[in-house]
Amino acid sequence: MGMPGMSDSTTRMVGVLSIPMSRDASGTSWLPDASPMMANHFSAGSWDFMFHYRAFVYYDRQNDAERSQRGDDQIGSVNWAMLMAAHQLGTGRLQLRGMMSAEPWTVGAAGYPLLLQSGESYHGQPLHDRQHPHDLFMELAAIYTHSLGKNLALQAYVAPVGEPASGPVAFPHRPSAAGDPFAPLGHHWQDATHISYGVITAGIFSRSWKLETSIFNGREPDQDRTNFDYKGRSLDSYSARFTVNPSAPWSVSTSYGYFKSPEALDPAVSEQRITASVLNTRPVWKNGEWASAIIYGGNKLEHTDSWSSSLLAESNLTFDRWNSVFTRVEYVEKSADDLDILDRPADSRFKIGSAAIGYVRELIRYPGGSLGLGARFAVDFVPAAIAPDYGSRTPTGLAVYLRFRPRRLRQSAMTGMSTDTGRSVQSR
Repeated sequence: MGMPGMSDSTTRMVGVLSIPMSRDASGTSWLPDASPMMANHFSAGSWDFMFHYRAFVYYDRQNDAERSQRGDDQIGSVNWAMLMAAHQLGTGRLQLRGMMSAEPWTVGAAGYPLLLQSGESYHGQPLHDRQHPHDLFMELAAIYTHSLGKNLALQAYVAPVGEPASGPVAFPHRPSAAGDPFAPLGHHWQDATHISYGVITAGIFSRSWKLETSIFNGREPDQDRTNFDYKGRSLDSYSARFTVNPSAPWSVSTSYGYFKSPEALDPAVSEQRITASVLNTRPVWKNGEWASAIIYGGNKLEHTDSWSSSLLAESNLTFDRWNSVFTRVEYVEKSADDLDILDRPADSRFKIGSAAIGYVRELIRYPGGSLGLGARFAVDFVPAAIAPDYGSRTPTGLAVYLRFRPRRLRQSAMTGMSTDTGRSVQSR
């Protein structure tokens, strides 16, 4: 059952240049047109509203405490909720977004246990083997798109809190990561800037490509996850991204970014980042879809000569309305400083890896959403030189969780795409 006032109007849910709204992802990034839309849609007068959310309530156990002091266990919740409002404005379209997370309370400032993870800080120390929580305010943004003709348009994005044109679609919003509650180990090599306190982006696009550039605050959020991190900062960083959607199942992008003093603990060090991604989503069987992503991210610290690299491959296969499986495989080059390896030079690099697999079974459907039960098992791979720190060359992690999310909107109504072929169909 839909929400009150639900509209089946395809024309109102198709954007400028007749681009389906299923393409809209985090910030101004693009997904494949064939991506599922998990949301509640309703309208009020000439405004259209979309409500997205996802919440995982988990028990997470990382590593064996008897073999190593690295790792921990925790009960908590990773979550976010977004409300979007869209309205025709002249020959263009205005969209307002607000996205928030309760993780400052449901995860805590120290983050959740995740072996080999790194990035940001807590009590003046770099976080390691934990994933930092999302901030209370994840996005507050206005987007205006204006047509220049039948196949060309401009876009402006202004966000007190938002995501610059850097990296792929952020992991909480990728269909290929829909069943996985945890962040990639290469998060700070690929898509960590999806929460930046101050962003302005300008773009030009056609039906099949998009070129955009941003200026933004390059500092990572601090450990106070409920405030606005503007003090002493400015729009001091920049990025550019080029994306091509050649057909409904595909989206390919590459980006470059310069980040001024991203880490508060090393304010004199700036960073460059390059990324490339290939996303694919396609319908399978009667009620399923298969979403996959391959992502490269590379970082280069100021005053260094080499890049550290990361590579991710992930996939989520939904068999039907009740069952799905997912997997993620990663390779990342991290320094001793990233991993908090104290007996090695801070700039020593280690090649680490991880392989995760999981399953989600939908338990019940409630008005506008569904509740699923899931499990995730991961095996990490560390070099022999640092294996004593982890108690093994192959430490493991296990999580069980409940997942709350909206039900899928009808593809034919919301994107103008056929559910069995992914081909465009005429609006009726």
